[in-house]
Amino acid sequence: MTIVVPFDGSALSVAALKRATEVQSAFDSDVHAFTVVPDGNEAYARERGWLAVDDRFDPEKVISHIAQDVEAVAPDATFAYDVVNRYAPSGVIANRIRRYARTQDARLVVIGSDNAGHIVTSVSSVGSPVAADAYYDVLLVRHDRG
Repeated sequence: MTIVVPFDGSALSVAALKRATEVQSAFDSDVHAFTVVPDGNEAYARERGWLAVDDRFDPEKVISHIAQDVEAVAPDATFAYDVVNRYAPSGVIANRIRRYARTQDARLVVIGSDNAGHIVTSVSSVGSPVAADAYYDVLLVRHDRG
């Protein structure tokens, strides 16, 4: 079985990755951290801590930074990513996450979302469309408990 964690480096995605590693042995499963990177979108990358203030967008540098973050949290997790258009809306990002979960035959997707108590709905959130897919179960992580 595979557990997929949408990962963007935020505190809640880190918490979701930690939670996935906690439950993986109970399900005898592999954990996959999956990131969608909007190509060339420096503002998006800076908001997520993928770039320093003065850095220019370099896809290899961004991917390397995210991979190191995943490694620090879950050394045994598989890291995968997809690159989308610079201005890709949240719906495109959510579709890429869903597609990855399906191609990996994920049985569980662990989503870090601070509005999970509101059924993961937000205009800017990819959580709602990812959680709505009936192909896999969803575990919502609402807090980073350290």
